[in-house]
Formats: sequence, C-alpha cells, structure tokens
Amino acid sequence: MGKVRIVTDSSAHFLSPDILDRYDIQVVPQTIQLGSRQFREGVDLDAEAFFRLAGQGLSPIKLSAPPVDEFAVLYSRLNRETDQILSLHMSRYMSKTWDHAHAASKTLLGRCEIIAIDSMTTSVGLAMLVEAAAITAEQNASLEEVVRIVRGMLPHIYMVFFVNTLDFLRKNGLLSQAQSILGTMLDIKPFLTIEEGELITMEKVRTQIQAIDKLVEFVAEFSTIDDLVILQNAPFPTDQTRMLQDRLSVEFPSRTFPLMMYGPSLATMVGLDGMGIVVREGLEAEDEF
Repeated sequence: MGKVRIVTDSSAHFLSPDILDRYDIQVVPQTIQLGSRQFREGVDLDAEAFFRLAGQGLSPIKLSAPPVDEFAVLYSRLNRETDQILSLHMSRYMSKTWDHAHAASKTLLGRCEIIAIDSMTTSVGLAMLVEAAAITAEQNASLEEVVRIVRGMLPHIYMVFFVNTLDFLRKNGLLSQAQSILGTMLDIKPFLTIEEGELITMEKVRTQIQAIDKLVEFVAEFSTIDDLVILQNAPFPTDQTRMLQDRLSVEFPSRTFPLMMYGPSLATMVGLDGMGIVVREGLEAEDEF
C-alpha cells in the first residue's frame, strides 16, 4: 500500500532544502526555548534568527522534543496512503525525540509498520541518512530494504566540532563548572565528537590555528569520502572557515567542500561560536577519493 514514507525531525539540516519537497519528507519540528519564548525550529525560527536572538543574551536556551501526540497524528495521516513508515531522528542521547517517535509508532500496531531509528547523530549527519532513505524509498524499495541501507550507513557518519566558549558544554553536562572556569582562564577550546550517539570531549586546543589543524588531520584520516560539509555559526564564510577551506584544498585539490550554518538544535548543545565538519565516509574502501 504505497511507497515507504520518511519522517524526520527539524534537527536534520539539509544542504538543499528542496530535497524535502522532492521526496515528500515529513519533518516534525523541535521546540527551541529562548528566554521566555518558545519557537518551532524550521517553522517560525531559522538558524539566522536563532543566532540573532540568542546573541542578545537570552536565558535559558533549551531544546525540547516533539510530543508523542504530534508523531501519532502524523503517522495516522500518512497511514491513509501507506502501511510502511521509516521515522529517523537525532540521537536519543541528545533528545527524547526518538523515544517519543518510538512510543507513537505503537499506536498503529497491526495497521501500519513503523520503524523508528536512532541515527546516533544530528544536523547534517542526520540529513545525509534521511536523504539516502528517501532516495531508496523512491525506487519502491520495501521498508526492510530502506532500513538496511540506513543501518549500513550509521557507522560511516562522523562529526567533529570545536567551540570557543564553554558555557553551553557546562550547561549540557559535558564539562563541570570547575573545568569550565579553568578552561576559560587558560583559553582552552574543546574539540568535540559524536561517539555512539553521545557528544563527548575528545581533546583540547588553545588556538584557532590548532583547531583548524585538528580538523584537517581528522579529514585526512579517511581513505574515501562521499560527502563532507563544513559547519559554521554564520550565513557567510568567516575568516576561520576560509582558512579551513584553503587548508583542505591543499590536501584535496580535486574537491570543494560546502559551508553551512548549523541549526538551532545543534547550537543548544555546542553553543553559538562553534565550527565543525561532518563526513560521510565512502562505503567502498577501493573507491578513489
């Protein structure tokens, strides 16, 4: 009964927004709290508006998962045209979104097969998985085939990030208050990665140059790369991202790497002054980079 329908949440950040319409991907918005106000990510709050408002010093800045009922209503609507739904969401360690989607999937037992997958990532990494799922579904693949493709990609999505200030990491429990104070005094910039769905501190650097060196070293470790996106906190290239692009062009002269402003969901975790890289590793080791 109809092709597999794809559902995700607004933490998925697509390089080409038209992909959502092209494959009729359904997006459930996260709720972003900025001070006393609440916004639906991607509906009444985009990345530029978030950074502008958050830069005014509003507090608290928090991410809240869509409620179970919102997923249940969407699944019920999609069930009018299909009995196969893949719901793919940001890491359960970062949000309750997957938990709520999974709970809602039980409301249509016997009528619709709904599989909720924890992507173990977020932002562009999640979007890469969603796009691959949508392309596979468009070829009239079964739900099992789409799930197999997505699960096969999960171990090949990588994200690293560094930030200049430590407040958001402390608020999210990644650093203690003492570590945050000491790190600020010593001008330490944490280098973050996602491992098994958890955002963790990998190592620390002291300067922007060292941070960019680490990002380039990280990319150079891959023998094959299908996609790479540079994430930044501005809608236009910054001095730091230009420097990173220049360094990468020396290492990989045949490639160009797009820039993208990271979204509100990720910013609630890493803060307002980060820069990072998302890599989708090539699945075939013999492919040329």
